[in-house]
Amino acid sequence: MGKENMLQRALRRLATSNAELESEELQRNVRQEGAVPIGTCEDRQQVCLTGTVSTITLSPRAGHPALEVELRDGSGGVTLVWLGRRQIPGIDAGRTLKIQGRISCHEGRRLVYNPRYELLPTPTAS
Repeated sequence: MGKENMLQRALRRLATSNAELESEELQRNVRQEGAVPIGTCEDRQQVCLTGTVSTITLSPRAGHPALEVELRDGSGGVTLVWLGRRQIPGIDAGRTLKIQGRISCHEGRRLVYNPRYELLPTPTAS
């Protein structure tokens, strides 16, 4: 039965796009960390999320710096905003984070302001 599972897995990998495989891997990491899938989050919900940093942007807000980080987990994305910050050591594109905070849904975007965060090891491809 183990060989059959390996064969089925290999065939599925051949028939599946890299984006779908990456999405599945990210969602598996979400479950392992006990986090909530970003795509299921609702406005004003207290959340624990895990995902991979896709982009980092410095955007001034009301004349003050604001670090914006796009976090993706395969089910969706959320923008993390740290007010008054230009950078945070260790947070780079491709890095895996676990965050906690209150999500805000505004104009079709999910945002979390000043979340608590934990740097996680980047998962290796299996």
